[in-house]
Amino acid sequence: MKTITLIFGAVYGMLSVILGAFGAHALKKILSVERLESFETGVRYQMYAAFFLLIAGYILKFETKTENWISWLMIFGTMLFSFSIYGLSMQDYFGMNLKFLGPITPLGGLLMILSWTLLIFYFAKNRI
Repeated sequence: MKTITLIFGAVYGMLSVILGAFGAHALKKILSVERLESFETGVRYQMYAAFFLLIAGYILKFETKTENWISWLMIFGTMLFSFSIYGLSMQDYFGMNLKFLGPITPLGGLLMILSWTLLIFYFAKNRI
């Protein structure tokens, strides 16, 4: 699980840089200011998740289910949160109705919050 956590952290970080540059240059010309700001929010939270996963990957020993859940919740939460925002931001450009992604974004955010909460309890219990 440690390796998976670190790999996802690195991949999320790399994708954040790529998507951030893409948004700043290519999307600036085709998206409204509001859609571009939403896209940038997805990129920002994906980078936060990358840092979270890289740090958690080095701190946690992954000996318990709780430690594994800390990573899985952040991995899937980020996937749901950021990638649903990317889809919603780009739906006009693609000419597709992706409104069904709307409820997925807060679900991803909830999973990310749960991951942070489990990490807090882990630190409190283990007094790291």
